Amino acid sequence: MRTQLRRFGGVFLILVISIIIATAVGSVSIPFRRVVGMVGSKLPGVGSLITPTWTKAQEVIILQIRLPRVLLALLIGGGLSVSGVLFQGTLRNPLADPYIIGVSSGASLGATLGLLFFIPQGLVGIGTLPLFAFVGALGTTAIVARLGQQRGQLESTSLILAGVAVGSFLTAIVSLLMVLRIQNLQDVYLWLLGSLSGRGWKHLLVALPYVLFGVMAALWLARDLNVYLLGEETAHSLGIDVQKLQRRVLVTGSLVAAACVAVSGVIGFVGLMIPHALRLIVGAEHNRLIFHSFWVGALFLLLADTVARMAFSPLELPVGIITAFVGGPFFIFLMKRGSGIHD
Repeated sequence: MRTQLRRFGGVFLILVISIIIATAVGSVSIPFRRVVGMVGSKLPGVGSLITPTWTKAQEVIILQIRLPRVLLALLIGGGLSVSGVLFQGTLRNPLADPYIIGVSSGASLGATLGLLFFIPQGLVGIGTLPLFAFVGALGTTAIVARLGQQRGQLESTSLILAGVAVGSFLTAIVSLLMVLRIQNLQDVYLWLLGSLSGRGWKHLLVALPYVLFGVMAALWLARDLNVYLLGEETAHSLGIDVQKLQRRVLVTGSLVAAACVAVSGVIGFVGLMIPHALRLIVGAEHNRLIFHSFWVGALFLLLADTVARMAFSPLELPVGIITAFVGGPFFIFLMKRGSGIHD
C-alpha cells in the first residue's frame, strides 16, 4: 500500500511540475512563481492569502489560454494512450491504435457531421459532440473488424490494411465536407493534423467526463484482459465470454478515442507508441499498463504540444505534426521488426 501511495505521489508531483513549466513558457514567458501564485489565488481558502504581483494581461494568458490547453493536452494524451492499450490488447497486435486502424478518422467524420448538420440547428449542445464522434468511431471499428476477419478470426495484417484504407477514405470525406461547408482551409488542416490551438475550458469540460469514464471502464476490464492474454481457449475455459469482452473493450476504446478526437482533431501515433514502449518496461499486466500509459501519454502529448508552441514561435504548429515526426519512424520500426504482442 505504501509503495502504491509513493507511486501515485511521485506521478502527481511530476504532473504538477510539468503543468507549471508548460504553462509558464511561451511567446511571452512568465516567471514560475507568478504562475503558481495565479493558480493558487483561484483555490478556495488559499486565494485570500496571496497578494497579486502580476498584471491582468498575464492572468488572462495563464488562466484563460495556457492552463486549459495544458490540462487538455494531458487529458488527450492520456486518453489516446489508454485507447491504444485497449485496441492492442483485444486485437493482439502492437500496431493497433485508434489512428492506424481508422478509428480516429471515423470519430472525426462523426464529429464533423454533428458540427455541420446538428449542432448549428440547435438540436444538441456542444457537450454531446463526443457522442457523434463515438458513433463514427464505433461504426468504423465494426467495419474494420469485419474486413480484417479471416475464417472468423481477426487477422493482424488484414486488420491494419483495412484500417489504413478505411481511415484514408473517411479522411477524404471529412476534407470534402469541411471545404464545402466551412470554406476555411486553415480550420480543415488544423482539424485533420490535430491541434490544441485555441482550445479552452469549454473543450476540456466537454472531453473530461467521457475520457474519465472510459479510463475507469478500462481498469474494470483489465482483469479479464489479463486472462485473455493467455489465449481465447484458456479465457473461455475460465468462464470469460470472449466475444462479449472483445465488444466491451472495442466500445470503450472507441469512446475514449472519440472524445479526444472531438476536441483536438486527429492526433496520431500516441496510442501506438506509449503502450507498446511501456509494455516492454512494466509488462503486460493491464492494471499497471493502463495506469502508466495514461500519465506517460499525458506527459508525452504535453511535451509535443509545448514544442509545437515554441519551435517556431510566435507561429504554432499543429501538435499532430510533432507526434507524426516521432510516431512515423516508430511505426516503420515495428513493421520491420514484425513482432506481435504474443511472440
